[in-house]
Amino acid sequence: MTPIHFAFSSTFMLGLAGLAFHRTHLLSALLCLEGMMLSLFIALSLWTLQLNSTNFASSPLILLAFSACEASAGLALLVATARTHGSDNLQNLNLLQC
Repeated sequence: MTPIHFAFSSTFMLGLAGLAFHRTHLLSALLCLEGMMLSLFIALSLWTLQLNSTNFASSPLILLAFSACEASAGLALLVATARTHGSDNLQNLNLLQC
């Protein structure tokens, strides 16, 4: 395993571990998701550069566009949650209660 491959796989795994184990606030979960998406974007960009292929040149940009849409939807949910419940604690959210 090359050091670059190890670095990107470890950053993805750290984001996944943060998402799995530290689920107290919605903002921390969104930041972990964003870190995972950025590591995937950089890894996909380096992969297309190593292949020297123009077929996969647009895939990092498509991933970045989906990442921006995911971030905006997450921030909108964060604002709506903070307005209705008063905080972004995930322990206080109950989906069965209106």
